[in-house]
Amino acid sequence: MKLANRVAIVTGAGGGLGRCHALYLASQGAAVVVNDVSETNATTVADEITAASGTAIAAAGSVTDEAAVAAMVEQTLTRFGQVDILINNAGILRDKSFAKMTMDDFRLVVDVHLMGAAICSKAVWEPMRERRHGRIVMTTSSSGLYGNFGQANYGAAKMALVGLMQTLAIEGEKYDIRVNALAPTAATQMTHGVLADESLRLLDPALVSPGLLALVAEDAPTRAILCAGAGHFAAAHVTLTDGIQIGDADDAGEQVAALWSEVTDRADEIVPAYGFTQAERELAAAGYDSKVAVNCG
Repeated sequence: MKLANRVAIVTGAGGGLGRCHALYLASQGAAVVVNDVSETNATTVADEITAASGTAIAAAGSVTDEAAVAAMVEQTLTRFGQVDILINNAGILRDKSFAKMTMDDFRLVVDVHLMGAAICSKAVWEPMRERRHGRIVMTTSSSGLYGNFGQANYGAAKMALVGLMQTLAIEGEKYDIRVNALAPTAATQMTHGVLADESLRLLDPALVSPGLLALVAEDAPTRAILCAGAGHFAAAHVTLTDGIQIGDADDAGEQVAALWSEVTDRADEIVPAYGFTQAERELAAAGYDSKVAVNCG
């Protein structure tokens, strides 16, 4: 029971992958706050955990509703006195090609996935900082990491969550708040119609949830992107190639194009420890002290 005496909030846990997350964390000893927009679904999953001798409460509300999220965190603190783990799982799909997608559908998906995760993370941030302990998991996706036809809104939101993870991990490090991302492939309501029926049978969402243990345990990493599906686990990375130094040559644009294979050569690529690594390397290549504060876009 690696999560004994830990308290976890799981958003979008009234069904599908979120329900599996809640059940798994409870099986590892965590007290679970089951969040869902449907009070009935949240209560059903909480009762399921309780019936299996676990500890759980339901907390209905949308992750986009700041007041509802604040009330959920307050309810958690009142009942359990702490919040150790937040699994930002809630999400929706509004798939269409970009040509046919409305901006309303784009905003809605970004609002639920990105802003919902930001709102929930903000609500637990101070309690975690005060206790100097916290584990937050963002739910990203291969659609964000690598792109998928018809998912411009979803992919943009999911990659944005990686950026949120990267910065929160850096800011939370001295408080032992570790922030990671999970990129699941699972047969849920959201993936029916996206994946072939035969593959859906192999993609039981319960096979994804065990990956959470590595991301939220006492010895968890931080800034990891764990890809999980069908019982397979792998890590994704945002990397930076060694590149080439061209300088302020008049034909710099032509050189970049001509030497593209060297610019993109992955032989010596790295995973930067923070965003300014890019600027530090660029300045060092230009012959300047790279350890400076730079506003890097």
